[in-house]
Amino acid sequence: MTTPNTNALPPSGLSPTNTAFYFVDESGDGVLFNAKGQVMVGQPGGAMGHFIMGLLQVEDPTTLAVELEQLRAELAADPYFRDVPSFQPGRGKTAVAFHAKDDLPEVRREVFKLLLRHPVKFYAVVRDMQAVLAYVRERNARGGNYRYHPNELYDNTVARLFKNRLHQYESCHVCYAVRGSSDRTRAFASALELARERFARQWDKQVATAIQVTPARSAQQACLQAVDYLLWALQRHYTRQESRFLDMMWGKVSLIHAVDETDKAPYGVYYSKTKPLTGAALRNEVGI
Repeated sequence: MTTPNTNALPPSGLSPTNTAFYFVDESGDGVLFNAKGQVMVGQPGGAMGHFIMGLLQVEDPTTLAVELEQLRAELAADPYFRDVPSFQPGRGKTAVAFHAKDDLPEVRREVFKLLLRHPVKFYAVVRDMQAVLAYVRERNARGGNYRYHPNELYDNTVARLFKNRLHQYESCHVCYAVRGSSDRTRAFASALELARERFARQWDKQVATAIQVTPARSAQQACLQAVDYLLWALQRHYTRQESRFLDMMWGKVSLIHAVDETDKAPYGVYYSKTKPLTGAALRNEVGI
């Protein structure tokens, strides 16, 4: 007997109200193969074991952005960091924007402390790249013209992430982190429309929310730096089994969907404040 998915019950508050501000970034690149068609997952220099899409809902984006910029300016002016390479403007790291991977532990601690003071909500979808690889191989074995591209994983993960996030507001402002030089705003907006359609089809409720999509680089939008920090903490849990950063921020986590943890249910596992993420054996996914 399949365990019922309590997280898939019709969400409360179906009447849209006000405006939501969402900031979206990802950890991992979704790359499965190199130019020669060789599998990169699990190989040295290859893709991370997990692809994670994160969404941070920020109640007051302006205040959060101002405080993050003020904090960075204060740290840059501190003699303690004067000769630190990441604080040298020419390096394009902490001197330009917070980025958890590049920042010193002392800096991370200050950023996490600042985020704890703000009313933010973090959502994420986690994909195991081994499970994605198994799905792609299965599709290829069927024949036909199917060819995997990392954008496929990205766009489908966006749709999963936003399925239950669009209906509660009169309008949603979505800012997503730009990667590389290509502008994928149209594709991102299409993924949001897919999320809207899936919600309407499942609950027979039309979503009239107005959606505005804006691309930005993290140096341009400090709130993207905030979601990067939550993503880093979650990715650290999966890649290094180091959970202290995620534990510290767990009060800001609303929902994490581990899609490929299908031992007990085909839809995976939903982690929340009442069901903390303590570890996962991610496998057995049946589709992207």
